[in-house]
Amino acid sequence: MAQNNQNGLYIRESIDGVPVEPPAPKKARKASRKTNETVATALKSDPYIWGIYLMLLLFSIIELYSASAAEVVGSNVYAPLIRHGMFLGIGFVLLWLVQRTHYGYITRFAGLIGILSWLALAYSTFMGVEINGAQRAFMLGPFTVQPPEIVKLTVIIWLAAILAKSQKRHDVKTSGIVISAVIVAAFGGLLALNGLTNTLLVMVVSISMFLICGIPVKKIVAIFLIYGALFGVFYLFTRVINKSSEFDKVGQTEEVVNTGGGDHTIGSQTHKNRIVRHFIGVHPEDELTDENRQVVMAKLAQARGGVFGKGLGNSRESVRLPLAFSDYIYSIVIEELGLVGGILLMILYLLLLARAGYVAYHLTRALPAFLILGCAILIVFQALVHMAIVTGLFPVSGQPLPLISKGGTSVLVMSVAIGIMLSVSRYATRQAEGKSDRDNVEARHLGEDLNAINASADN
Repeated sequence: MAQNNQNGLYIRESIDGVPVEPPAPKKARKASRKTNETVATALKSDPYIWGIYLMLLLFSIIELYSASAAEVVGSNVYAPLIRHGMFLGIGFVLLWLVQRTHYGYITRFAGLIGILSWLALAYSTFMGVEINGAQRAFMLGPFTVQPPEIVKLTVIIWLAAILAKSQKRHDVKTSGIVISAVIVAAFGGLLALNGLTNTLLVMVVSISMFLICGIPVKKIVAIFLIYGALFGVFYLFTRVINKSSEFDKVGQTEEVVNTGGGDHTIGSQTHKNRIVRHFIGVHPEDELTDENRQVVMAKLAQARGGVFGKGLGNSRESVRLPLAFSDYIYSIVIEELGLVGGILLMILYLLLLARAGYVAYHLTRALPAFLILGCAILIVFQALVHMAIVTGLFPVSGQPLPLISKGGTSVLVMSVAIGIMLSVSRYATRQAEGKSDRDNVEARHLGEDLNAINASADN
């Protein structure tokens, strides 16, 4: 039985003459809010990702203390560790906040974050402060901010949002592919002015995301062509600006401004010279110079470590190896823990990628799968590039070991990346759950444009 009153429709049902009152509208709204709170409280982040992160922190604290021997000032031998621990602590707070925040909030502002990151990168490239001979940073109060580290994660978040919006069945809209390629080329052109390693890193991660989202091979080839054309034009344009503003001060084609580690040269022949020196290599009879010091000392540290290492805290080369605490910290890991310790650390990173792949495969929506895999690929690939440089497989270039090398910006960015992975594992719906409270909450956070189905759930 239903009755109308002045305030609207009032429904009263009766069973065998006994009236049964329906829930009031206010109670229904309150119940909906409680559903969101209950879902958020009941969900847990992935314990395996948490475990890998905590083990990396342990590696970081122990190894950076050993690798910072050359940085010890006065009687305070703990000063480098305290500084690094401060950034690890801030990173942990950021990670905790991000993993408690629905990943949908982050992707909602992907475009704005991307534009601000590009502007920060442009500013640091042309007007920033020099670090080890390369304009890569700007000062924010007492802190040094390195936009290239921020850009790596920004590109992943932006591409994940664009590719999720452009999803078709086992394919991606051409407009989404073109926009993504233009974004990568725009960032890559600026990154290339400070070294090709970060540029290649961003491009490889983006190609990996394209493959994950199901783009056919013929479109991948088209992406390479777009990369080549746009990156070439943008690189040449920025190169002309850089030459007119910076190279005139140098007065020569190349100037060595540091000790051979990282991106420490300025000039048109920089990248070519690094590749040439890499293939020439170093030999026992070579004289020790500023150009080969990093490579020689890194190889000595690894040779001294052998299979099982010299033990924690027993590094000798950390005092003589420039930038042992950042660009070459993996050589100190091998010196102290040996080949076994170096392999175990590599496996730890690979386990992070494997776990991300497992979680992504079981998600119902495409966006969280792209996010968790993109973040994992970035962390793992950067770690492998660092290890390849230290062991002599790649030419010399500055690339920190994620969460272990000293560097405030890098530590904070990688902490946020892990936080996004944990947020996905916490809030994204699994295929086995079907329609549930978590699925309803996720759908409301993403909206219609980001609700594309994960390809693995659509097989």
